[in-house]
Amino acid sequence: MYFVSILYAGLFYLATLILVIGVARKVYIYSRIPAPLKIPTTPAPTTKSGVAARLFREVVLFESLFKASKWTWLFGWVFHFGLLLALLRHLRYFTDPVWSWVGVIQSAGVYAGYAMVFGLLGLWGRRIFVDRVKYISSPSDHLMLALILAIAGSGLLMKYIFHTDVVTLKLFMLGLLQFQIKLLPGDPVLLIHLGLVICLMSIFPISKLLHAPGLFFSPTRNQADNPRERRHMSGGSRA
Repeated sequence: MYFVSILYAGLFYLATLILVIGVARKVYIYSRIPAPLKIPTTPAPTTKSGVAARLFREVVLFESLFKASKWTWLFGWVFHFGLLLALLRHLRYFTDPVWSWVGVIQSAGVYAGYAMVFGLLGLWGRRIFVDRVKYISSPSDHLMLALILAIAGSGLLMKYIFHTDVVTLKLFMLGLLQFQIKLLPGDPVLLIHLGLVICLMSIFPISKLLHAPGLFFSPTRNQADNPRERRHMSGGSRA
């Protein structure tokens, strides 16, 4: 199994480089795109603090999506909340000792996988059964949903059916942070789960998942509605 450990360690390092460099490059490109017009979606805030509050509501509450479609908002918010909770719960594999607040959310984090699956199935059903959404959905949209659903599903399988050696897994993850290769458990479901995560990390910079950082560079959201009070310059995407 040492060869498998070396292989997965190398893949994780490569995927991390692709993720960090790819996202950083996209963020740089977003920051350089000019916004020649003042186009905040009204009703819009007129101050910078108002813009910050609006972005906060968009990121945390999905405000505009709630106004547009309640069902899409429900599935989207539940999925993203479950994803966040699952990611935070997984911090126990990268910290020693485990941070106190990470320990507190462990019990609640168990249900994060269910929330992710529920939200993903709802979002996927929307692309299959809602004609206007089905029309604009591409194969990559379905493949991305299938990939994330497979990650959540394999995680639930390891939790309740195909248990793995979490102690050895944590030693492997801590070793990666220290640039040391430790033995990785050879459970098939675990290897599939980690392989899917590596795949997601690698394609993230070229996928629609870039809406995560892209939201902050949207001129319809990050501009204040003050065209009379302040002259708009088109040197970047910000007002």
